[in-house]
Amino acid sequence: MSLTQAIKQQAQKLGFELVGVAPVGPVPELNFYKKWIEDGHAGEMTYLQRNAEKKLDIKLVVPEAKSVLVCGKIYHTDKPLSVACGDVTRGWISRYGWGDDYHDILTKKLFDLVDFLKSETGEQTLGRVYTDTGPIIDRVYAKYAGIGWYGKNTCIINQEKGSWFFLGEIITNLELEYDEPAPDRCGSCQRCIDACPTDALLEPYLLDARRCISYLTIELKGAIPESMRDGIGNHIYGCDICQDVCPWNKKAEQTTEAYFMPRQGLFNPDLTEVGSWTMEDFRLYLRRNPIKRTKFRGLMRNVAVAMGNSGKQLFLPVLRQMAKSDEPLITEHAVWAINKIEITNR
Repeated sequence: MSLTQAIKQQAQKLGFELVGVAPVGPVPELNFYKKWIEDGHAGEMTYLQRNAEKKLDIKLVVPEAKSVLVCGKIYHTDKPLSVACGDVTRGWISRYGWGDDYHDILTKKLFDLVDFLKSETGEQTLGRVYTDTGPIIDRVYAKYAGIGWYGKNTCIINQEKGSWFFLGEIITNLELEYDEPAPDRCGSCQRCIDACPTDALLEPYLLDARRCISYLTIELKGAIPESMRDGIGNHIYGCDICQDVCPWNKKAEQTTEAYFMPRQGLFNPDLTEVGSWTMEDFRLYLRRNPIKRTKFRGLMRNVAVAMGNSGKQLFLPVLRQMAKSDEPLITEHAVWAINKIEITNR
């Protein structure tokens, strides 16, 4: 068994369903990323612009780098998809936000894999670990590691397992056996583009984050533009629509890992219940959960918009209470929601 095969076998033992190796050399997609940023499609995500030169040349991060080991961890569960949950009195949280924070889970597994690398080759082996962090564009390396192709919805899609998986990388100075890039199998399909309620997919493979529900409900820290609020529907954290409608996810592999199972109250939650949370509730229910990224005011902003979009008068008491918040962001969106519900029911 070669070293590369041994590493892949160990990665699978650690729970990674997908694993591949990519070279460190420059590829066309890295130049596309630079233009995407320059065209303003990243919105307020200024952190994507930091260390941009390092993202275009991985050797500026690890000069001795020779290989990028890419690992995928499935988080899809047997719960219904968002497109099947049409009750407007309930909110939608993206599937990856139901359980424990994936950063913690994947990072530990990747460091365990680095330990294996060193045990096989010696302590001089380098293994720089990244999990959706740092100066590395994971989807590009996932493509060249054979994990999957870059879909029209900009997600990495695996022919056998779908697209419901997290990615993590190890940059190493080991010269491993590289995998072949995965061929694009989207064909003429554009269901993801047609299904996006905010028209965030400007064309195949081009996402304008400023129009994306995930960006608007997670990354955007201020007020959601009024012109975008209707399209958000009942989403209160992230969006799964472009993956829900993808044909390659019809038989997507599911996980049985306990840490990705929905915590109580996070699958298709009752909007009244979440809208009544206090700051203490937020901290208690979302400890070590990715939703905490929105902060309390961001989540309540999103809940107010979802309530307004429902048109349901039953939300008025909660919204009037939210409108009294000391946080202007919550107040503004609650007042907007109240007005929308009252206009809808005239």
